[in-house]
Amino acid sequence: MSRFRTDLTYDDVTPKEVFLNRRAVLRGAAAMSAASILPLQASARDFAGGETPNKLEDIKAYNNFYEFGTGKDDPAKHAGQLTTSPWSIKVDGMVDRPGTYSVSELIDADDIEERIYRFRCVEAWSMVIPWNGVELNKVLAKLGPQPGAKYVAFETLVRPSEMPGLRNNSIDWPYREGLRMDEAMHPLTMLATGIYGEPMPNQNGAPIRLVVPWKYGFKSIKSIVRISFTDQEPPTTWNMLQPREYGFYSNVNPEVDHPRWSQATERRIGDGLFARRRPTLMFNGYESEVASLYEGMDLTQFY
Repeated sequence: MSRFRTDLTYDDVTPKEVFLNRRAVLRGAAAMSAASILPLQASARDFAGGETPNKLEDIKAYNNFYEFGTGKDDPAKHAGQLTTSPWSIKVDGMVDRPGTYSVSELIDADDIEERIYRFRCVEAWSMVIPWNGVELNKVLAKLGPQPGAKYVAFETLVRPSEMPGLRNNSIDWPYREGLRMDEAMHPLTMLATGIYGEPMPNQNGAPIRLVVPWKYGFKSIKSIVRISFTDQEPPTTWNMLQPREYGFYSNVNPEVDHPRWSQATERRIGDGLFARRRPTLMFNGYESEVASLYEGMDLTQFY
């Protein structure tokens, strides 16, 4: 991965108060569980082409997390009541080491790094976010997918006592997502446990979530409690709800519009309502890294 810039520091990417707070976070890291040992790397790897990251408050305040409500500010209002420790993740299906794991059993603290990724939502808004986490392929290697496994499926927590949005009966809970195995094994695909060197905020998917930067944001499933390996394409929530609007792949593609709006441009959160919209980049700017995954596929059919 040497083709990417790796020389940025926290001075370059974080608000001043977060940077100054770093020493205190590091002093406390030894006493924290692996679910929240996030700020272990002093520098961030820039996978966003030098774009300026959003402010932390932007990332915390504007979210899609329907388990807490459909409004963009509902997760920030309601997710504080979510209990994230202890946390367990069920692993099953076509895998050599099924079982129930804690976050610390799945993720080695020494593997945690920070990566700056573009993040693009299907509603045509975008962010640039420094994520803390590990490559998903490192976790999958520990679990041992069997040769016949072609897909990895994920499920989000269902806990009605803490998630008021679950009263929305139009969605068949739990929230489900999935990736083809080669997508899951790609080095850009990440399991994240934090942002900006902080433990993952509840509204952003604590304590562990997926990040797939070349796909629309709803593919990056939050608060994961199940990982399954299968030889069949798994059902995914938005594809189940509106298959005409949300395909299984959901790669960022300015040439394939959502049926109700154009995907050719996007609005960066924090730019203001009257700021000039930005052109949407193919595969969200990661075309040179991931286009080969879809060689020969009609991306208007496999959207």
